[in-house]
Amino acid sequence: MDLLRKKSVDQMIHEATPLKRTMKTFDLTMLGIGAIIGTGIFVLTGKGALTAGPALSVSFILAAVCCGFAGLCYAEFASMAPVSGSAYSYAYMAFGELIAFVIGWDLILEYALQAATVSAGWSGYFNKLLEGFGLHLPVALTAAYGTTPGVTTYFNLPGFVVVLLITWILSMGINQTKRTNDIMVLIKLAIIVLFIACTVWYVNPANWKPFSPYGIYTFRPGSTQPMGIVPAASIVFFSFIGFDAVSSSAEETINPSRTLPRGILLSLAISTVLYVIMTFIMTGIVRYPKFAHFVDAPVAGVILATGMNWLAFIVNLGALIGMSTVMLVQLYGQSRICYAMSRDGLFPRFFGDVHPRYRTPFKGTWFFGLLTAIAGGFININILFELVNIGTLSAFIIVSAGILWMRRTQPQTHRGFRAPGVPFTPLVAIVFCLVLIAGLNWETWLRFAVWFLIGLGVYFGYSRRRSKLNATDGTAESL
Repeated sequence: MDLLRKKSVDQMIHEATPLKRTMKTFDLTMLGIGAIIGTGIFVLTGKGALTAGPALSVSFILAAVCCGFAGLCYAEFASMAPVSGSAYSYAYMAFGELIAFVIGWDLILEYALQAATVSAGWSGYFNKLLEGFGLHLPVALTAAYGTTPGVTTYFNLPGFVVVLLITWILSMGINQTKRTNDIMVLIKLAIIVLFIACTVWYVNPANWKPFSPYGIYTFRPGSTQPMGIVPAASIVFFSFIGFDAVSSSAEETINPSRTLPRGILLSLAISTVLYVIMTFIMTGIVRYPKFAHFVDAPVAGVILATGMNWLAFIVNLGALIGMSTVMLVQLYGQSRICYAMSRDGLFPRFFGDVHPRYRTPFKGTWFFGLLTAIAGGFININILFELVNIGTLSAFIIVSAGILWMRRTQPQTHRGFRAPGVPFTPLVAIVFCLVLIAGLNWETWLRFAVWFLIGLGVYFGYSRRRSKLNATDGTAESL
């Protein structure tokens, strides 16, 4: 049995199940921005500033460049094979089934774990918003057990509820999903622009000195946590995760060969500009060591320094909306990846059932929505966000390498978009990804290895025998 058996581009397109096609370039761009702008600004800028100082802006650019080169490779694949599945489907075409399954398994880690992680941050901002109205949830229901040192908590009720609400929106159809996302993203962008316009006047250039206090990569005496521009880039890379979910919408997109590349690249460009501007403003108003006092809510610390308390409510609302769109896109991508893997026989048929009315993978959407809600409600997963990064970076490496291989083996295949500068572009993407992986700590590598081994167990214990490609050999097993 060939572990590296492949699917052709024509076979991928022929097997595509017709979901409802309504997404246009604007919707895809909003989907990408919805996934990117959120946690990075409202949560990670605090930890990033402590890791790199004012040079955090360079860290964001470094992470964006990595995503930009990888994004070009995603765009070419999306135009070549406009099918659901993102990196999973692309790896199936380029490298075969085993590699495809591993990448699909990684993407489950990326999408589900990030959505659960973001739900914890969402809950924190929601509780602050309630406090502004004099309302308080029972402390035990504000976070998962062990999340806050010295505080006894058991269950993240707000995070649990918001994930279920988003899952319901996703299950009702792509039109409801895109309208909800478009509206929330436009409100979020308006709030960010308002924040920039109000706070830029409080910037003190003296706070940018020294600009890079920890250099490119260094360790503090007695610490195993790396500091500097590269480690900070490895942290804030989490902010950009999700743009690849745009490619998961291929079977629900009008003219995907043209609109998908535009949506991917436009969302990356707009988000990067906003991140860099926000980083300069925040580190210009608050000197970077002071972010230690409000590492979980860095934007709130900036507002406190300006004295514009009226802006706090608006920014809290923007944070809630921002993180809601991140969760929406992540759960959307999660359901489409599992839908594609189910269609290929690597996951049970349950995940590939399309609702006759809503034209969505209804059962799979609710399965992972409930799983994510439970994980975010009961498990302290904030320490695992770097695990999301390493899984995503691995997927980026495979997609970039896939472009090199497809250009060599299938140069005549139609491409509505061709990544410029090949082989330079994918090679640079791979190098950047490896650099960012090197910036993660060894505990993250170990956890990723464990997840990888579990995935191999699932493949050899279930997926290998039930693959649809087995059916051509007469060896497929019934479910």
